[in-house]
Amino acid sequence: MTATRIPQRNGRSIRREAATHIFKVGQTVRVKDGFLVVPSKLPDTYRITATLPLRGDVLQYRIRSDDERHERVATEDSLELVNLSPAGSGATLIERTFGHGHGPNDERLTS
Repeated sequence: MTATRIPQRNGRSIRREAATHIFKVGQTVRVKDGFLVVPSKLPDTYRITATLPLRGDVLQYRIRSDDERHERVATEDSLELVNLSPAGSGATLIERTFGHGHGPNDERLTS
């Protein structure tokens, strides 16, 4: 991260850290519900193809779906990461969500 000095009217400058993108090029994301679009009209997943600079106070990304011939621009706050489990991993949805239950406090309750 690089710091930028922004001059103020009083002659002092304030130090501002550069914003850092959460997502990386190549990651798979989906558009969150409620961002001025109808989710059923959008493809399920997108791939990040490029990181873009700030738009106001929000970072942007260029995204693309394999189902579309064009790219879109989306803000960071409108995206969520999709964890694609490898085929044949054998984990059920509940195991992927909550783990396999082998933690140190995993004890069976007995009456």
